[in-house]
Amino acid sequence: MSCTHETAAGMTTTAKPVMDRRFDLLSLATFIAVGLPDGMLGTAWPAMRHSFGVPVGDLGLILLVNTIGSVAVSAFVGRLIHRLGVTALLAVAGLCAAVGGVGFAAAPALWLVLCVGPLTGAAAGMMDGGLNTAIALTGRPRLLNLLHGFYGIGTALGPLVVTAAILIGSWRPAYLVLVAVDLAAAGSWIVYHRKLPPSPLDDAGAAVTSSDETGSPADVSATTEPTAGWSRRRVVSVLTAGLVVFFVYTGLEVSAGQWETSYLRGHLGLSASAAGLAAFGYWGALTMVRIGLALPAKSIPAQRVIGGGLVVSVAAAALIWWQPDTVAPVAGFVLLGAALAGMFPALIAVTPQRIGERRAAHAIAWQVGAAAGGGSAISALIGLAINASGLDVLGPALVALAVLLVAANTALARLAPIPTGG
Repeated sequence: MSCTHETAAGMTTTAKPVMDRRFDLLSLATFIAVGLPDGMLGTAWPAMRHSFGVPVGDLGLILLVNTIGSVAVSAFVGRLIHRLGVTALLAVAGLCAAVGGVGFAAAPALWLVLCVGPLTGAAAGMMDGGLNTAIALTGRPRLLNLLHGFYGIGTALGPLVVTAAILIGSWRPAYLVLVAVDLAAAGSWIVYHRKLPPSPLDDAGAAVTSSDETGSPADVSATTEPTAGWSRRRVVSVLTAGLVVFFVYTGLEVSAGQWETSYLRGHLGLSASAAGLAAFGYWGALTMVRIGLALPAKSIPAQRVIGGGLVVSVAAAALIWWQPDTVAPVAGFVLLGAALAGMFPALIAVTPQRIGERRAAHAIAWQVGAAAGGGSAISALIGLAINASGLDVLGPALVALAVLLVAANTALARLAPIPTGG
C-alpha cells in the first residue's frame, strides 16, 4: 500500500490510497493496549479488593466510573478527529491511559482508582472510537475484524499478566506493565504523526476504499446515503436501536469477562490460577474467532456472523446458568466468547451501509460510547445484584442479556436491514 495522507478531518484525501501498512500495524498494536486493562481488571479484582478492604460488588463502581470518561468523549470523537487528526488523537489517548495506569498501580485505596477512572475511560474511548470510525469508513471489514481480534489478544493477555504478577507477590506490577505498553503506543503515534507529509483539506471528509477488499469508488458513492427518502422519525429510530444493540451487546461481553473470575473462585471454588486460566479461555476464544474471521479472502456476510453469534450466545449463557458441574460453566464462558467475537466488528462494519457514510462518521463514535456505557452500567448493576443476592445471579443475568440482545438486534434489522452482500 502507498503512504496515507491525512486531512485536517483526520481522514484520507480522496485522491490518495487509504492507509499504509504502518498505520495498520500501529492500529492493531493500539488495540492490544485497549484490550489489556479490560482483561486485567476482572482477574485482578479478587486480590485488589482485599488490598482495599471493599466488597466484591464494588468492581461495578470502577466500571461505572470508567464509563463517565468514555461516554463523554464519544460524543466528541468526530470533532476531535476533525481538529486533531486520528494519529494525534491516538497519541493523546495513549498518554492519558498511561497516567490512569499509574493511578491504578499506586492506589493506596479504592478512592484513587475511582478518581483516575474517568481519564482511563476517556483514553479508551478515544482509541476505540477513533480507530473504529477511521477504519469502518474505509470499508475494510477484514482489517476491522483483525482490529478487534487484537483487542482480544490484549484481553487474553490481561489475565496472564495479572496472574503472573499475583504469583510473584502483588497485582500492582501488572499495571506498571500496562503503563509501559500505553507509553509505547503514544510514542509510536507521535513518531508516525510527525512523519506524515502535509496534505490539502478534503472538505468532504470522505474516505475511499482499498481495492483489495471493496468495490470501485462508483460502487461506494451509489450506497453512500441509503437513508435518502427516510423520514426523520425512522432515522432517529434506527440510530436509537443501534445504540441499544451496542449497549446490550457490550453489557453482555464485559459482564461475562469481568465477573467470570469472581464467579469461578467465589461460587465454584476454583483456585486463583485456575480461574485466571479460565478467564484467558473466554478472552482467548473471543480473539481466535475474530482473527479467524479476518483470514478468508472473501469476508463472511455480516448477517451470518451476527445471526449465528446471537443463537450460540443464548445457548452458552444457558450453559453457564445450568452448571451441572464445574466444567460446564467454564466451557460455557469459552463458547460465549466465541459466539460474541464477530458481532461487534460486524455491527460496526455495516453501519455505513445501513445509514450512509455521512451519518456513520458520527454514529460509530456514539455506538462505541453506548457500548462503553453498556459494559459499565450493566456490569455495575450485576455487581449490585451480587452484593444483594450472591454470585449465583450471574448465570440468569447473562441469559437475560443474551435474550435481550436478540430482541434488540431483531428490531434494528427490521428498521434498517443490512444490504445484500453486507
